[in-house]
Amino acid sequence: MRILGVIPVRYHSSRFPGKALADVHGKSMVQRVYEQATQAAGLDQVVVATDHSTILKHVKAFGGNVCMTSEDHPSGTDRCREAMELEGEEYDFVVNIQGDEPFIDPRQIEDLCNNLIPDIQIATQAKLIEQQEKLIDPNCVKVIIDSLGNAIYFSRTPLPFQKNHSINHWIGSHQYYQHIGVYAYRPDVLREIALLPVSPLEQAEGLEQLRWLENGYSIKVLTTHYQTHGIDTPEDLDKALAKISTKSQITNIK
Repeated sequence: MRILGVIPVRYHSSRFPGKALADVHGKSMVQRVYEQATQAAGLDQVVVATDHSTILKHVKAFGGNVCMTSEDHPSGTDRCREAMELEGEEYDFVVNIQGDEPFIDPRQIEDLCNNLIPDIQIATQAKLIEQQEKLIDPNCVKVIIDSLGNAIYFSRTPLPFQKNHSINHWIGSHQYYQHIGVYAYRPDVLREIALLPVSPLEQAEGLEQLRWLENGYSIKVLTTHYQTHGIDTPEDLDKALAKISTKSQITNIK
């Protein structure tokens, strides 16, 4: 099975402009993500897909594989689709690796790749929620999973609601899962979902994956014990860096 890893990176970010080039222990954020991804044994190729010439030149300078994509893509999924087409080779799956997760563990990507089979349309990961603050945090996206391991729904709200328990005791009486935003798409499915219009549930929750569910696509959810650390703001980066004390710890952060 051949798998392409794509790191979609755009320059302009409303909360952290140019964050792909932000310094993370002496290297840019995009270089850290790229280096982590290229350590994942399940990926046959890794490419950064960007919309900005500065990032393009930067990735080439550190020896990374990079392609220029349209500035008009509304999401990383669309950028992944164009990068796949630009690669010009046949792959069984395309893995979308978030460009703002410089501490992603290569083993997390390997776990996803090792569980891919041809019947899967889209796959992602989820981690058991063990902290109350994560359960009630709207920035921590929750996913409900059926008995076959497929996603039923994603929400910023804790679901299901437990009518017989105080919310402070929900974690102890039900298993809640945090969605980990790495995706694997079958190429034919990636081409199709990139053409779908924004859906009502997506608009309500601000979650693109709901568009796919609303249109009948299945999303396999694979559980993981790895925790990602997405960087949306400069403050997020400061907090993440505070969790590690030496450069040697970067690849081991969980």
